[in-house]
Amino acid sequence: MDISTDIWGQLAVEASQVYLSDGTVRSPFADTTIEKLPDKVLLHIFSYLSHREICRLARICRRWRQIAYDTRLWKNVSLRPEVSGLHVGSLEMLLSLISVRFGPTLRYIELPIELITHTVLHELSAKCPNLTHMLLDFSTAMQLHDFSEMQAFPTKLRYMCICLSEVIFMEGFMRKIYNFINGLEVLHLIGTYEKCEEEEEEIYEVINVHKLKSATPNLRVINLYGINFIDDSHIDAFSSNCIQLECLAVNFCNKVTGSTLKTLIQRSKRLTCLLMNGTSLKSEFVMQAEWDKCALQELDITATDLSTECLIDMLTRIPTLKFLSAGQINGFNDSVLKQWMESGTTRSLISLDLDSSDNISDEGLLKFLQRQGHQLLACCLSGMPHITDQLWMSILPLLGNCKIVVMGTAEKLGVNIHVDQLMDTIASNCGNLERLELRWDPDNLRFSDKSQKAIDILRVKCLKLRCMVLSDGRYYETVKANFERADRITVVRTTTCCRVSPYHLLRNYNDLIFN
Repeated sequence: MDISTDIWGQLAVEASQVYLSDGTVRSPFADTTIEKLPDKVLLHIFSYLSHREICRLARICRRWRQIAYDTRLWKNVSLRPEVSGLHVGSLEMLLSLISVRFGPTLRYIELPIELITHTVLHELSAKCPNLTHMLLDFSTAMQLHDFSEMQAFPTKLRYMCICLSEVIFMEGFMRKIYNFINGLEVLHLIGTYEKCEEEEEEIYEVINVHKLKSATPNLRVINLYGINFIDDSHIDAFSSNCIQLECLAVNFCNKVTGSTLKTLIQRSKRLTCLLMNGTSLKSEFVMQAEWDKCALQELDITATDLSTECLIDMLTRIPTLKFLSAGQINGFNDSVLKQWMESGTTRSLISLDLDSSDNISDEGLLKFLQRQGHQLLACCLSGMPHITDQLWMSILPLLGNCKIVVMGTAEKLGVNIHVDQLMDTIASNCGNLERLELRWDPDNLRFSDKSQKAIDILRVKCLKLRCMVLSDGRYYETVKANFERADRITVVRTTTCCRVSPYHLLRNYNDLIFN
């Protein structure tokens, strides 16, 4: 948006010119207020606010109401109040908003179950021709609306996210939209993994994946997250029809065993990203895949039960691996690191996450990082009690190019962590750091009255730091106050509400974001 430089220049002059009058200091432009700003400047300021805040500003005056209702501020809209979206009280109000406020500028919309009706979808299709991203949340549904009369649906969708219910079958809705979604490039199906309980319950296949794959031949990114009925046959179905597939994520789909991995690799020549965190992969299936012939660059096998033999076989055969998350695997040990390094297939590695890998020794890890550390952009070595500040003092000088670092464990240790020295070492060696997390228990952190100086040095030298996560405690409060005094109020956060992940480095990271 073009902002008039004359306006900003005038404001700068007003702020700088002062004179004495009657013993007081007064600007000759002291009467200038925000009302003097042109509409396009106010519109730009409003664009940084949430829709809830914009709606509140619309009550100020007629002029601000007119600006707040400018369709350019309503390109991306969430109508799910539980995820910081707006609450729309009735279908009539939503239909009015679609016509008056959203219109052709709408690009992205999130709808809760009560607003997903054939009337609303008809209106979006007719009044929002540029709608390309849509999220439909059925997760709390106990009954679907009647879609028997639905004849239209947005046809330019490139991204669609469907939050599934545990008990509502989607076929009545899906068969009405199959003819409209063949242009989809990104598909998210979000299950109820986080709501699952310990006891076994009957599992329903609430959406027909085999029919869905036939309607979506152009998919590049598929994210099947925490769906309790997804298994290897569904992966096989998508791979048989989606020749453009670049990224497949089946995180927390615990019925996936890897039995169709060989076929997936053979069919999907463009597949560069495979995320299988929390699946039930079996070593014998994984070893059957032709890893040496694949184009894979990004791999997540966190919390799987793969053997040491399988890990060595796989990692030494993937020729261009850049990103590896392999935490919480008992079979990942020094032998895996050594043979992987000696195979030469680590030459492209830029991200390594070995969270809670208790079978890796300090010596084995140090040898690996002495050889590969200079090329890493992300290094996550959390959840390992034996890796304390002393080892990190040796590791950090090897991580000069790192943008993401995660260290520490939440369990209480028998030793103390001298965090001031750690901050000094980070500031001296990691000038490119963007995200940092220290997971150590607050009771294990030792710092002195001179901590402010160490924090100052970190803040001044790591100017790109946008996120620093600490366990809630005295040290967190100290660091947070320091950054707030420097007007960097959004940087410091707690582990209660934020976690640092190397996923930011994934090539398709923006496409993988949902909710």
